[in-house]
Amino acid sequence: MLTPIKTPLVAKKMFPNYVWDIATNEKVLYLTFDDGPTPEITNWTLDTLNNYQAKATFFCIGKNIEKHPDIFKAILNEGHAIGNHTNNHLKGWKTLTSDYLANVTKAQNTIDAIIPKDFSGNTQLFRPPYGQIKPAQGKALLGQGYKIIMWDIISFDWDKNISKETCLKNVTNKATKGSIIVFHDSVKASKNMQYALPKVLEYFSEKGYVFKTLT
Repeated sequence: MLTPIKTPLVAKKMFPNYVWDIATNEKVLYLTFDDGPTPEITNWTLDTLNNYQAKATFFCIGKNIEKHPDIFKAILNEGHAIGNHTNNHLKGWKTLTSDYLANVTKAQNTIDAIIPKDFSGNTQLFRPPYGQIKPAQGKALLGQGYKIIMWDIISFDWDKNISKETCLKNVTNKATKGSIIVFHDSVKASKNMQYALPKVLEYFSEKGYVFKTLT
């Protein structure tokens, strides 16, 4: 496992213009879900969050929004935040900056076409797939007004080589006040995520934590 479960402080200091966590003394966590909307798992995720009065941020792929606009609208209707995750889940390091920016814009156009006119949330949150983004890509997106959201804790829910129990411990053992936590509302991650998410919500709720959206 080359990527650490908890992002090292040195990485955060190397890229201070990106958001890695939220500085706070309050018992707040920020759950995020990448790669949806996905019929097989996103609706379940919304129901599970609702059971704990938890809010989250969903980083959606443009082509998935096009396929499943009703699920995307459900995310919004239940009071969650949304973010751009490119149109085709691109690897930034392997993509020309011009192509990458065009792909982000394509996804944003899909988002903007569905977002209600009276929506008060920030529609320019962006998370690079795989965490891969070239400096030129990041600079350009920041210049366009995006907030680039990375993470403090990654659950590794998609990794078939880790157990569902390990996925759970990745979060419960490492998350602290203000942590931004990554899960995936994808079929690939569903086995581990469906086990870990309810237990994460229960574990931290019992400790007095609340779960909020990124804005």
